[in-house]
Amino acid sequence: MANAPDEQVKDEVPEAEEASKPSKSAAKPKAAAKKPAPRKRAGSPRAKKAPAKAASAKTATAKKAPAKTAAATNGTGSVGLPRLLESYRSEVQPVLIREFGYDNAMRAPRLTKLVVNIGLGEALTSSSALGAAVGDLAIITGQKARENKARKSIAAFKLREGQTIGASVTLRGNRMWHFFDRLVNIALPRVRDFRGVPRQSFDGRGNYTLGLGDQAVFPEIDYNQIDKLRGMQIVLVTSARTDEEGRRLLELLGVPFMRIDDPRLVGV
Repeated sequence: MANAPDEQVKDEVPEAEEASKPSKSAAKPKAAAKKPAPRKRAGSPRAKKAPAKAASAKTATAKKAPAKTAAATNGTGSVGLPRLLESYRSEVQPVLIREFGYDNAMRAPRLTKLVVNIGLGEALTSSSALGAAVGDLAIITGQKARENKARKSIAAFKLREGQTIGASVTLRGNRMWHFFDRLVNIALPRVRDFRGVPRQSFDGRGNYTLGLGDQAVFPEIDYNQIDKLRGMQIVLVTSARTDEEGRRLLELLGVPFMRIDDPRLVGV
């Protein structure tokens, strides 16, 4: 009988331990419960990555689009090759090869560049003359003009080295062909009492120099907005080796030379 309470205590201790342990049925719901997904805050790095990728994709497509447009328009606002360039390749070049007997098509003369120049002696005394001339050249050619400076001082002309005495533009490629097309077919016919350009203005190497009395012959120039009529010099640089080849090239391209029987050519 003395050992009975001890046995009772031993029996109660395991029961207390079993009561303190969590039951399996109660642990299951806690294990089954899933944690809610964390919400993406506006300032978190995860939320910023997706818009950054979308923005980069948009900028990439936006950059590619102007490149395609510029390639399609050749930077001149017109689609495809210039009209005179196509005419040269299909009509003018075969004629030159046949007439001069070239053994290679690359020997046929062609236009290489075109230089438009305006002399500005008045720029020494007038500060606005240079800006007006540069603006007119930019409108006519579609390209920013370059300022030409004096290389040495000349006391008789009150000229010092480094002073601006002119402005010029050098055109190449499709822009050159477009300007040449407008010069031959639009600007020259607008010259008053026009009877053709001189036939002898070659330099001996197939390059031709043409002078215009004013810039108003180009339709891009508004006569009411110019401050003064200024003449300009246009140099057509070709790959011809002789003046005869250069003259024939320009004739086939549409340059309106004077007629041989013109009275003004007597004695030339």
